[in-house]
Amino acid sequence: MPLPSLYPGHKGDRDWSPARAAIYGGGIGLAAALFKMLGPLGERTWTSATLLELGEGAAAFALLCAAAALLRNMLARRFVNDA
Repeated sequence: MPLPSLYPGHKGDRDWSPARAAIYGGGIGLAAALFKMLGPLGERTWTSATLLELGEGAAAFALLCAAAALLRNMLARRFVNDA
């Protein structure tokens, strides 16, 4: 079943913002990296490598979420608007 936002004429059928998706994805990535590091088996020392790992996690999730938003917009334009 398609997402409700893909139905034409309904509220919420606008494009998803890749910038907003990247911001949310960065937050999720940062939270995931912190969870991994602060878990029972994680490192207890904070070094520049630790901060780099936090940044890498945030950037990876940000790119992933932005790409998902772009893909959703492309598919919505192709299949909903052409129908």
